[in-house]
Amino acid sequence: MADLPSLLSRNRDAVALVGTLADLEVFPRSFTTLGDSILFMGRQGRARQLGLLTSTDSATISGFDLEYHPVSLDGVALSLGLGDLSPRNAAALRAAVAFTESTCLGLSKSVGLGDRLGIATPGHIRALRRTQSNMRPILAQQSIREMERTARTPQQVIDAATWGVLQEGWTEGYGSDADHLKTREDIDACAAVGFKLYTLDPREYVDNTADSSDMGTLMHKIEKLPWGRLETTFLSLLATYVGKRQDLGANVQLVPTDQQIARAACKYGRAIAFLVEAYRYLVVTLGQRPFEVEISIDETDTPTKPVEHLFIASELRRLGVRWVSLAPRYVGRFEKGVDYIGDLTAFEADFAQHAAIARALGPYKLSLHSGSDKFSIYPIAARLAGELVHLKTAGTSYLEALRAVARTDSALFREILAFAAAHYEQDRASYHVSAQLARMLNPDTLSDEQLVTALDQFDTRQALHVTFGTVLTAKNADGSYRFRDQLYDVLACNEEVHYAALETHLARHLQPFAPTIGFPPTRG
Repeated sequence: MADLPSLLSRNRDAVALVGTLADLEVFPRSFTTLGDSILFMGRQGRARQLGLLTSTDSATISGFDLEYHPVSLDGVALSLGLGDLSPRNAAALRAAVAFTESTCLGLSKSVGLGDRLGIATPGHIRALRRTQSNMRPILAQQSIREMERTARTPQQVIDAATWGVLQEGWTEGYGSDADHLKTREDIDACAAVGFKLYTLDPREYVDNTADSSDMGTLMHKIEKLPWGRLETTFLSLLATYVGKRQDLGANVQLVPTDQQIARAACKYGRAIAFLVEAYRYLVVTLGQRPFEVEISIDETDTPTKPVEHLFIASELRRLGVRWVSLAPRYVGRFEKGVDYIGDLTAFEADFAQHAAIARALGPYKLSLHSGSDKFSIYPIAARLAGELVHLKTAGTSYLEALRAVARTDSALFREILAFAAAHYEQDRASYHVSAQLARMLNPDTLSDEQLVTALDQFDTRQALHVTFGTVLTAKNADGSYRFRDQLYDVLACNEEVHYAALETHLARHLQPFAPTIGFPPTRG
């Protein structure tokens, strides 16, 4: 049996040698030893393939679907297997190579790096390496809403991260986040393919009018709460919380009043019932498989007051729910694709109280949802939350893909920008955004050089952000995609431009969480 790793190590350019044998441009970091065999990934134009170079007496490796043919290296007879980046091969890779399987990240400082196109993981990994932020990444992250709007499946989201991890040789571990789950069907679909983090989203059960309702209205609503599902009574809640001083450290003290508890119960009672039932369903569905939970109460109309955070966390804990991160609705505005809008002093004071609650009642991480491009608040979050922070990004990576398109195919970008303007008013309906169509940049008035900077203009950036689904699924009269295939072709042909844009932009997100690492705040 040939000692293949040693044989290749004696060759000065083993990557080029294997690439010649396979007729592929091999990704150097993808070289992975598997027993006496070598796994690798390579490309030929836009197409990518998985390769396995092995000795002839072990020509089949369990689980992989590869087509083998004989080759010779330095007079040694070998077998070379090549196959598509198929779901079967992705599953076999995860079973054979531990670092390509996602894992639970626990309370480690972390960052979610959503990938709406399924090709951003290599750029994300390069940003992680560049900043050395020691934030553990979630590389497979997409919400059910995003999957529907991009016509992707949970399987595709998981597999895309798997291949990106192999391509870049990322051995440090990564997570997978089934984001914004609202139904058992959503949970089932994501559990079936092996997600590890389940973000539960109860926004439809939050009563945003509770903040402004009078006490008579509140009491009427409280009578109708699902007390059986909550396994308590309103009188019991009053006895538990009202007037009880909560010393949370960091000079944070809360003494809930009866009115505060009434508003908290009215506002979040049904949401808590949903979260408890979804969590218990997860426990039964996943059985002995490892999993984690994030609680998302951020996409609501009104902020989560500290006493409400205290109430939610205490009640969930009483009912047996365990979670690793929680996203309150902070003060100010966390709009898509742009920096934080609001008073930074007020945000800091608010965030400090939420951080104290998370440490005292958990500990668990505070999650920053819609966290893309919120550069002004990252230093505050890093300082106050320390290791107990999770930054969640998604749409910003799609925008950086468009930046790469603007740099390499101005005609295509002009079409996408005009299309986004035409569909913004319709697509904005399900998002908290404030971009105005009248303020968007007109592609007909921009030079090719100016197109790239269009992605930095507030209204244009937001419009491009929220129209991603319509852009990616728009079709021509003959049923072909209007933009999707062209977009993927341009990015495949300009792969390094795409990765560079991602690396530069995402590194700006990560750097504030690694304050000892110098990094210039420029796009490059």
